[in-house]
Amino acid sequence: MNTALVIAAHPDDEVLGCGATIARLVAEGWKVHVLIVAEGATSRSVQRDPSMHQGELSDLAKCAEASNNILGSTSIKLCSLPDNRMDGVELLDVVKLVEAEIDRYKPCLVLTHHTGDVNVDHRVLHDAVIAACRPLPQHPVKNLLFFEVPSSTEWRPASSGMYFAPNYFYDVTGYLAQKLEALRAYGPEMRNFPHPRSIEAVEYLAGWRGATVGCSAAEAYMLGRAII
Repeated sequence: MNTALVIAAHPDDEVLGCGATIARLVAEGWKVHVLIVAEGATSRSVQRDPSMHQGELSDLAKCAEASNNILGSTSIKLCSLPDNRMDGVELLDVVKLVEAEIDRYKPCLVLTHHTGDVNVDHRVLHDAVIAACRPLPQHPVKNLLFFEVPSSTEWRPASSGMYFAPNYFYDVTGYLAQKLEALRAYGPEMRNFPHPRSIEAVEYLAGWRGATVGCSAAEAYMLGRAII
């Protein structure tokens, strides 16, 4: 059975970036494991001590479980790296965390953040995944894809770094409804339109990405590597 590993920085990034692809892969018989590395809450307050946010973190974990149940994810693991402060974590520590999950599940496909992003955690995790997926002999990862996260990736101006220019698409016409339902399970994380992290904006983006490649809805990626 084929296995994929989605590696995301924060709870809801996995759904925003590739939720419909997860649903499609599951429907096609894949095992899809999800790793979320940062806790996703403490940067919103002057109180950065996670012990001061236990209720919020618990609620966010419940949202993540409910959302991934909707998508059919095989497993979800939430870690506790500091939210929006991963640039203060030794990169090797992040690499080792990712490598442990790759060793555990031996995925042939890994999906993670694109490097051209305003969120520092997304950029740090991208670099860690690149290191963890370096193509050593007998390494299980044969395909590496980078996704976009609305309200983060598109906010990186094209003139300031590597811009997200998709060249790999999943037709998710039959799975977009699952993605939107999974996002609703993350209710407190969503925003009102016209914020890009709104249900309407996510639906419009899927429609636009689909229209650019001749289908009703798509999730877009940049291909990092494909070994055939």
